[in-house]
Amino acid sequence: MNKKIVSTFFLVLLGFSISACSNKPRNVVHVGVPYDRELSNEYRKLQRTKQGMILANDNQYFITNQRTLEGSINSLAVQMLQNKKLKTYKPIIITSFVRLDKFKKTTEFGRIVSESLINELSNRGFNMIEYRGQTAVSINDAGEYFITRKPHKLKNKVIDTYVVVGTYSRQHKKIMLNARVIDNITGKVITSARSTYLHGFLDDCLLFGDCPPLRTIKIVKER
Repeated sequence: MNKKIVSTFFLVLLGFSISACSNKPRNVVHVGVPYDRELSNEYRKLQRTKQGMILANDNQYFITNQRTLEGSINSLAVQMLQNKKLKTYKPIIITSFVRLDKFKKTTEFGRIVSESLINELSNRGFNMIEYRGQTAVSINDAGEYFITRKPHKLKNKVIDTYVVVGTYSRQHKKIMLNARVIDNITGKVITSARSTYLHGFLDDCLLFGDCPPLRTIKIVKER
């Protein structure tokens, strides 16, 4: 009987000991190691940084990196919309995406990106302005026209607006796209977005129409 009482008491005491150990602060990693506040703070910083890197990697995998041009353009529009500083009711104009190394040089690729971005932002409720409209509709035998790139046929001024500017950079098997919304009065960057188009081509000349001409061999009569 006494042995049973002693065994029961020992088990209860052991349970209290385990409970007390589980309630100890997590800062004490090993028994006998004193609490170090600086080390504990560094550990918490490390955990926060790890969580931040996980979010950054998820953002890159699901949002930034896209395997179609349409997906890359959608990614830019979605990222722009996330910034709460961007007032969707304020007029916005979009300029052609240009080469990163030449701000006065664009291509059909850059124009396609900007034209498609007009559609994406407009569908998301932005107040898009077509500033390339002439003061009148011009007509000739080939058709009717309203949009032009001839400055003398455009309006002299554009109202207080946001301006979307963008650049692209051709990299190995990918194209990096960067876009910014700028206040044309203050010059402040209101929001920005980045997307990487992973096309996977060894040579992207077909996308830009700058492939070198095919090599030709001259055939002559043997003498």
